Amino acid sequence: MALHVVTGAGPIGTATARLLAEAGEQVRVITRSGSGPEHPLVERVAADLTDTDRLTQLLHGARTLYNAAAPAYQDWRTGFPPLAASLLRATGRTGTDYVMLGNVYGYGEADGPLTPGLPMKPVSDKGRIRAAMWRDALAAHEAGRVRVTEVRASDFVGRGAISLFTLAIAPAVLAGAEAVVPAHLDSPHSWSYVTDVARTLVAAGARDDSWGRAWHVPSVSELSPRELALRLAEAAGMPAPGLTAMSPEQMAALAATDEVMAEISEMGYLYERELRLDAAETERVLGVRATALDLVLKEMVQEAGERGR
Repeated sequence: MALHVVTGAGPIGTATARLLAEAGEQVRVITRSGSGPEHPLVERVAADLTDTDRLTQLLHGARTLYNAAAPAYQDWRTGFPPLAASLLRATGRTGTDYVMLGNVYGYGEADGPLTPGLPMKPVSDKGRIRAAMWRDALAAHEAGRVRVTEVRASDFVGRGAISLFTLAIAPAVLAGAEAVVPAHLDSPHSWSYVTDVARTLVAAGARDDSWGRAWHVPSVSELSPRELALRLAEAAGMPAPGLTAMSPEQMAALAATDEVMAEISEMGYLYERELRLDAAETERVLGVRATALDLVLKEMVQEAGERGR
């Protein structure tokens, strides 16, 4: 039984910890509050992840660190650099393998399907932050200080998922209401199921040939936001949803009153064109394949029903 450390206990961190524990591995979950899933093999620890000395203590004896922690979306500019630096320093000190949860922001406005080997060409502040985190980690890997890999996901769907779809579209669809969405609605778009993200993280951390590169999470769907909303409505037995894309004026007004939505504007390009993740290597090498979309949508409908009780 090896010890693995998971930082962050949101939907991805929780799913990762559970997968490891259910496989008989010892897991230490570290969050600021000490939260995390309940399981006999899961130890929950409260700590500040930017306290490198404390984090180093908690990593001693661990085989792998899976990072699923992130600052609040509106705090990325100030919060992510010290968090990423602390994680990288602590894994380097202890020799712990380091699996990073990443996303597609660093690719910028790339054309065609996104492959894991594409260069980082970010066009947004958040993209530049993510790209810098990967470049720093890869440099440490190439210098022999730590083994690093990154698992990159697209927008999340599934139980507990937090994304533009789950925040701005799904609640309206499941309530039978119309939604005005701060995004284009009709371009094909890859969607990442939270459990598939966790499965990819665990698979990448378990192999000797996964390090020094990135892996893409297999997508449960490449439907456009509008098409995915229709499938969710059908799964819930609701009428076809009414969705409208926000005008620039509506978006500006919303951004002036909502600090999270204010951060969405610079990421709008992700919905203006098709966004497809090529995960063929993940499927071939890591053996991870996407969960069926119908199962994911059923889970989202069930979760909404549980909240409404």
